[in-house]
Amino acid sequence: MSSYKEIVTKAVIGKGKKLFTNEYQVDVGNFPSTILGCWVINHNFHGVMQKDDIVITGSFDVNIWYSYDDDTKTDVLKQTQNYQEVVHMRHDNEDVTGEDIIVRSLKQPTCSEVHIDGNTIYYTIEKELGIELVGDVKVKIEANEEEDPWDEIVDDTVDIDTNTLDDNFIDENI
Repeated sequence: MSSYKEIVTKAVIGKGKKLFTNEYQVDVGNFPSTILGCWVINHNFHGVMQKDDIVITGSFDVNIWYSYDDDTKTDVLKQTQNYQEVVHMRHDNEDVTGEDIIVRSLKQPTCSEVHIDGNTIYYTIEKELGIELVGDVKVKIEANEEEDPWDEIVDDTVDIDTNTLDDNFIDENI
């Protein structure tokens, strides 16, 4: 005889990835001549659910190495950049409770473009984030109520009569 049971479990109910491209600007005190390098480090982020959207809040440090004074001097600009991205996730299951958000960095933030206009440096940062929406769902399964037959356990050990052992038994078998 079989019946149906409901199991409540955590499951991924929505999953997606998105590439974000944002342009930023920063003013410097001296007039840059050439951009020598731009790198991004210390990426931190987390996501929370707000109504039907997932809001990802994060930050990263940008280091821009540039020359100035007709390429005779160099300096490194260090700036912490905060960001907030809003993503609308679709999911099929309407009766989901207890949603958790898992955000992963699929592509670390990198500087894809940088240029100079006067004493302002403009730079473009690209990052790709993967988002999973996890929630409590009910799964209905067929349960077979019949008990499986029991296997017979055969004892393979040999009984040793300890009364007939002599004192040299242990020394001989080592």
